Amino acid sequence: MVRKPCAQCRFFLFVLAVSAINTLADSDPRDLFNLSLDDLMKVQVTSVSKKEQKLERTGAAVYVINQEDIRRSGATNIPDLLRMVPGVDVAQIDGNTWAISIRGFADLDVDKVLVLIDGRSVYTLTTGGVDWDQQDVPLEDIERIEVIRGPGGAIRGANAVNGVINILTKGAKATQGGLLSAGAGSQKTAQGLAQYGGTIGQKGSYRVFGNYSNFGNSASPAGETVVDGWRKSHAGFRTDWDLSPHDSMTVQGDLFQAREASTIDTLFSNDLPRQAIINDTITVGAGNVLGRWNHTLANGSDTSLQVYFDRYDRLEAGSRDTRDTFDVDFQHHLSVGSRHDVVWGLGYRATDDNITPGYDFRYVPAQRTDNLSSAFVQDEIRISKSWWLTLGSKVEHNSYSGFAYEPNAKLVWTLSDRQTVWASASWAVRQLAQSDIGLQDDQSTYPLPNGGFGVVGLRGNPNRQPERLRDFEIGYRAQMSKRLSLDIATFTSYYQGLPTQEPGDPFFTAEPPPAHLVLPLFADGDAHGQSYGVEGFANWSVSKRWRLSPGYSFIHMNVAGNPGSQDPNAGQIVNDTPRHKFQIRSFLNLTRRLDWDSSLSYVGSLAAGEGAPTPSYDRLDTRFGWRIGEFVELSIVGQNLLTPRYAEFRDEDGTLHSLVTRKVFGKITWHF
Repeated sequence: MVRKPCAQCRFFLFVLAVSAINTLADSDPRDLFNLSLDDLMKVQVTSVSKKEQKLERTGAAVYVINQEDIRRSGATNIPDLLRMVPGVDVAQIDGNTWAISIRGFADLDVDKVLVLIDGRSVYTLTTGGVDWDQQDVPLEDIERIEVIRGPGGAIRGANAVNGVINILTKGAKATQGGLLSAGAGSQKTAQGLAQYGGTIGQKGSYRVFGNYSNFGNSASPAGETVVDGWRKSHAGFRTDWDLSPHDSMTVQGDLFQAREASTIDTLFSNDLPRQAIINDTITVGAGNVLGRWNHTLANGSDTSLQVYFDRYDRLEAGSRDTRDTFDVDFQHHLSVGSRHDVVWGLGYRATDDNITPGYDFRYVPAQRTDNLSSAFVQDEIRISKSWWLTLGSKVEHNSYSGFAYEPNAKLVWTLSDRQTVWASASWAVRQLAQSDIGLQDDQSTYPLPNGGFGVVGLRGNPNRQPERLRDFEIGYRAQMSKRLSLDIATFTSYYQGLPTQEPGDPFFTAEPPPAHLVLPLFADGDAHGQSYGVEGFANWSVSKRWRLSPGYSFIHMNVAGNPGSQDPNAGQIVNDTPRHKFQIRSFLNLTRRLDWDSSLSYVGSLAAGEGAPTPSYDRLDTRFGWRIGEFVELSIVGQNLLTPRYAEFRDEDGTLHSLVTRKVFGKITWHF
């Protein structure tokens, strides 16, 4: 049994650290963490309205992870970066799998969060979720990550139900010269990045890079080593062109490969009733190319045309999933009169996929082509000097469920140049995925009295309707003083069409042999739910060298089947979301070139559902960074320092969970 440090010990250690920090913090006259209005209320974000917009005028719950946050986080991947955002739940299932959700509904295939990388959607229509092991952006090249907590369907459309995670990389001009970084640590961890940027004539700039990562196997709840290690390689480029005073263009692309493993518990549909725990090898090959042209018109309005092609080939659980996506998106931003700021746009996406049968599942049909057409308009209306009303909606048509409408209204009141109150009402829709419609999954077997056996099989439902959300939010953000800022958001959300598994009539079949009884469960949307909660964070410059950033989130969820539903487990999805989360991050400049950064967090327990409860846990991460001259930085990172190992999630869809272990990681970065 793993023994955690007692609460009194943790508190004593934290107070001791704070006392030591405070002693050091007043000796340097440099004010590195002055939270000026330009740093907070004037921050520009693009994810909410598809245009540059000051945070003080944004009627949404927004959190921005900037370059300095990334550098000083000590994170080695994007999921660990997202841990700092209130309202975002990051739970590692095994060494290469995460459940990342916003405002609840966590599972392996989180289908209510839209994830974008430079405007390219990375969710898969196979499950509607995101394969986080395929999303490999060099952290040194990320400009910022904008996280919208709450619906974004009026602008972003499909799957932007509970939130949007928008990862924006640096322009090629910002990464001129060379960059080499290498790191290694416990659990056989190794990472390396080589990058170079330069100019192309007088109008262009470029960046090329290649990186490699290797992560060893984790520990199982029983103490053994499970097979969940992985290695990945990634190469890419970006070019930016200033074609004229009115035109700019970006062309970028990536190639990605990964080989990893998971320990899974699976049936074998071609050898029923055989069931076994096996180490499954997963391979991924992916690539994409994206082009974006921005043009400023003579009247001051601007247009953007973006086109991308994305392809991946993923072998997992015996099934090969090959998917091609072509997407084109046009938008126009203009002012109408003195009070209206309008953004409108059109989009089209075509996906073609081919999925071969896996160990215990198959898709019918195995190959299909899907289309998604969309149009949106949004008008930001200046009612007065301090009041803005934003109205907008997106209309989409998809191959699964036809038309969907996603309206939104936001009201922003700037009490002063230091305080903003906002409110919003939104409707959002989750686009159905292939797993909702065409999946045939043999989930478990059971013995029959006559000596035979039966199979419980999940079947897709071509008549299923999409999930729908009505969401209402109120928020307040303020620069309380020169050194203290505060951001609070409250929400209440109403869901319809949540997933259920409804039993059908049992039947005998001999396909595949031997003959057996099938108890079918049909995927349906016969449940409803409500959630409400609060999220808040602050930034406090304690002194000229030391900044603290605490954050807290609370959520209450209730999900139940509709009258007539026969699914007794319809409400168990709420058990996979912690009700309380707290984090406090500390950023300290010990000297002019030496940083000490720490993060102490608490995540509440996951209630017992179909499995055992997952206990709450405390997590302490710390990082020391030393800048040698102007071009070299050394850092050492410790993660999960309070507990040798703990679980963040339980087994999910046959994937057996592993434990998050204590880790130490060192890194050197050289700019030239």
